[in-house]
Amino acid sequence: MSQFEDGAKRKATGVRAFWRRHPTAITFAGSLIVAGALVYALADDREAFTEALGAAPIWILGVAVLLHVIWLAARSEAWWVCVQASGGTVERRRLYRASAVGYLGNLFNGTLGLAVRTAALRRSAPETSPKATVLLSAEIPIVVVEVGLAALMSFTLVGPLGAPWWTPLVAFAVIAALFVGLQRVARNRQQGIWAGLAILRGLEGRARIVALVVLAVVIQIARNWFLLNGAGVDASIMDSIALLIGFAVFGLLPVGPSGGAAATALILGAGGLAAAAAAGAMLTATAAVGALCFAVWALFDRIRSARSPAPAW
Repeated sequence: MSQFEDGAKRKATGVRAFWRRHPTAITFAGSLIVAGALVYALADDREAFTEALGAAPIWILGVAVLLHVIWLAARSEAWWVCVQASGGTVERRRLYRASAVGYLGNLFNGTLGLAVRTAALRRSAPETSPKATVLLSAEIPIVVVEVGLAALMSFTLVGPLGAPWWTPLVAFAVIAALFVGLQRVARNRQQGIWAGLAILRGLEGRARIVALVVLAVVIQIARNWFLLNGAGVDASIMDSIALLIGFAVFGLLPVGPSGGAAATALILGAGGLAAAAAAGAMLTATAAVGALCFAVWALFDRIRSARSPAPAW
């Protein structure tokens, strides 16, 4: 190994170690940077931004919150199906309660949300839930299907980003090959961490998880379209799909809640930066309210179950 390669490796290791030690500080800093960039970009459109924030009627915001809660339930159901296939016997509602806590963490970072969900489930159901490593790997089939759908729908970003027309086809082919590879791994390796891929072993399991993920994605697309148009942004279904992909990409970055407004402004800003940024802020705010509603349900359900155990469902 050359001196240059050795130095690059040490630097990369140092960055990863710094990220593990200070994830909250990095996310906070990223949020401030993105928020500052948005404030600068909207400096001449502050009044238009303020007006756009109040453009959507309360009932539209309420429907957006409801759709997000339904998405949370569909996503939680997909995770429960994967956990059950992995050998877990945890009750559905107990897993839903753990998911509710984790999805609050998703507002800041998807990785944080997954870690919180896993820890919450292991803490509340240590005997009926698989090990933490299996719970983490049980998320892989869901994520791969989500990424595959995103790759298939990424043709909506070809125009806005100026990407080659064949980019979505290549991306989908890569994800499809990965999906097939995971199926083989699931059939050949059934112990340890690989148990989390058990849902991929049979046709019925694969069909079930794909159906649940497709349902969740359709709900998110409908939510985007409904709120964007309710907020005064002339958005098509294709725009809503592109925004969903943008949200997913920004969700991988340590930018916190400010990523929603940034993604919307970047993808739909050509039709009016202030209106797009305001709609993105409302999408983020209604998602936060929806996650909070789901968490409040989880709290009351846990209290009720402690007083008089409810039947599993």
